[in-house]
Amino acid sequence: MSGGSDVADTTSLSCARCGKPARLQCPKCVELKLPREGAAFCTQDCFKASWSSHKAVHLKAKLSSLGTGTPHEQNSDLLNEDWLYCLKKGQARTPKLPHFDWTGELRPYAISRRRAVPAHIELPDWAADGIPKTEPNSDLQHVVEIKTPDQIERMRETCRIGREVLDAAARVIQPGVTTDEIDRVVHDATIAAGACLHFALRLQEAFVLKCGGYPSPLNYHFFPKSCCTSVNEVICHGIPDARKLEDGDIVNVDVTVYYKGVHGDLNETYFVGNVDEESRRLVQCTYESLEKAIAIVKPGVRFREIGEVINRHTTMSGFSVVKSYCGHGIGELFHCAPNIPHYGRNKAVGVMKAGQTFTIEPMINAGVWRDRMWPDGWTAVTADGKRSAQFEHTLLVTQTGVEVLTGRLPSSPNVFPWLNA
Repeated sequence: MSGGSDVADTTSLSCARCGKPARLQCPKCVELKLPREGAAFCTQDCFKASWSSHKAVHLKAKLSSLGTGTPHEQNSDLLNEDWLYCLKKGQARTPKLPHFDWTGELRPYAISRRRAVPAHIELPDWAADGIPKTEPNSDLQHVVEIKTPDQIERMRETCRIGREVLDAAARVIQPGVTTDEIDRVVHDATIAAGACLHFALRLQEAFVLKCGGYPSPLNYHFFPKSCCTSVNEVICHGIPDARKLEDGDIVNVDVTVYYKGVHGDLNETYFVGNVDEESRRLVQCTYESLEKAIAIVKPGVRFREIGEVINRHTTMSGFSVVKSYCGHGIGELFHCAPNIPHYGRNKAVGVMKAGQTFTIEPMINAGVWRDRMWPDGWTAVTADGKRSAQFEHTLLVTQTGVEVLTGRLPSSPNVFPWLNA
């Protein structure tokens, strides 16, 4: 991020963050010849505080300058300004991959066009243009919210829907299925969720009130799909595409549902066909590390202790814990305080209190803990190309312990052998 540059004429410009008279203008906006309104700031501090959300304006402008058709059509499947490998909806990634030091055997495949969301579904504020508005500057980025009984009840309902959606995805996983097909199942199950039929009889006519969830990842900071599918060496944020799952793969499916104004987030890593013994041990260790972390959650426990528990179990099993990504607070915001590191000797601050909701989502690598980013700006992979696994739950701290809001149901598919032991 470069600092703001001086604005020559400040007579009609106000700070995009606080509304005070502006003295600076974003140099990237000047370079892209964007309107000065929304690009001016009163101080460097305001500019820096707005950067996480403001920089998305640059991406949107760059994407809009490519291709033909409406801005909505141009932007639907574009990812980021570093690797524009998918220039229009439905267009394949370029046959010649960009120069990149691939760490493993996995490569990107074609991405399908953006999936539609019915008009009656409640949308988060990034759904239309890819830019979260409320989340980046919310006080809840610094203060851990104590949820009200109404918020908790809505989160219970949303998290149960998230569980049902993830279970639907788990049922279709097998060799030959593409991760794009998994995304279709997730998308369709999410928008059909809670499709309760409320009938009101008036003038002898039945009126149907339609419900449905929104897949939170869709267009979040321009993410092009409704879930994340992370195969083999992908740690997290893998983009569903046309690659077919192969016998011996492992694949993580990460689902978040937005319903009744709140989010519910969970993920699991699944076996595809016959998987080697080390991969089985890796996935089971990751599952167990999450369970052990959940077991200590209760009022008064320090957030930093979660990482100690996970790190202890993981290192004793011969694996490593990813440090670049962490769990997070969740509720009416997709991501907020607290941050939940999964590694030992972390510096997370604060203690757990009843009414808090957050995720724990350890990412465990078979080799080194370090990660690399693909040129798409989303796909995080292991630095040594070895495999990675992840599990996640959304949790509620209760007066006496913890409630796993996204817990497995009696109807959840029986896909983990160790649960039968």
